Amino acid sequence: MKIWLALLALAAPAAAFAAENVTLSSEVFVERVKPGADGKPAVVREAPKIVTPGDKLVFELSYRNQGAQPATGFALTDPIPDSVAFAGSASPGATFSVDGGRTWGPLASLKVVKADGTSRPALPSDVTHVRWAFGQAIPAGASGKVSFRGVVK
Repeated sequence: MKIWLALLALAAPAAAFAAENVTLSSEVFVERVKPGADGKPAVVREAPKIVTPGDKLVFELSYRNQGAQPATGFALTDPIPDSVAFAGSASPGATFSVDGGRTWGPLASLKVVKADGTSRPALPSDVTHVRWAFGQAIPAGASGKVSFRGVVK
């Protein structure tokens, strides 16, 4: 089954808080193994046109403080599209939610409540959102990038 890129459009950054002058952009890449110039396999990133279950994706979120003052209290939150499972890897400083963004923490500390009311440790496939809260101000004119990996379901 092929999934069209339109499903991945949901990967745009959902929210940036307390930083009116910070602009955001996002890109999604599919990682494929192709023969390199030397004939050996090489991992390449491509803009996805059509993806299939099992394809490895990289979601890159870029930010830039366009204002004249430092941006303080900045947080970037990105939902994981329903068609994608979090692959367990994100830029440093990320916290995660497995309940639609209601609670946050390191993945190892999160629990999933089962139908019978008991809980189990959260797995990467349970992640619904990834968030980076910037503890330090983003200087005027500064930019950066964060990313996380996913796999097409």
